[in-house]
Amino acid sequence: MKIVVKQNSVWYHGSDKIFSELKAGSTITQWRELAEAFSHKPTILSYDDNGIIKHNGIKNGYLYIIDEPIEVGVDIYQHPNTSMDDGVEFLTKRVLKVKLIEGIEDLLSE
Repeated sequence: MKIVVKQNSVWYHGSDKIFSELKAGSTITQWRELAEAFSHKPTILSYDDNGIIKHNGIKNGYLYIIDEPIEVGVDIYQHPNTSMDDGVEFLTKRVLKVKLIEGIEDLLSE
């Protein structure tokens, strides 16, 4: 699956915790649904060529957006050890401000 990274687009982080700053070394993505899936803390996650995500996460989660300007290569970089496609998963180089935008219920309990 091809993901095109857009410099001025929204970046997301999914977590099962509430906070206002994202630690350096955290994972972010421009793929909202992937961040939502990661908020459930799965031990197994996969997606197909059509972008359908499957995972075994069971925790309720929170979806955040990065709440300050960031620059690829300066503030974040492509995850060097990801099993995902290019452009999907990035790591933060510094602490970033975040804004909580949504609580996400455990999808497996529905």
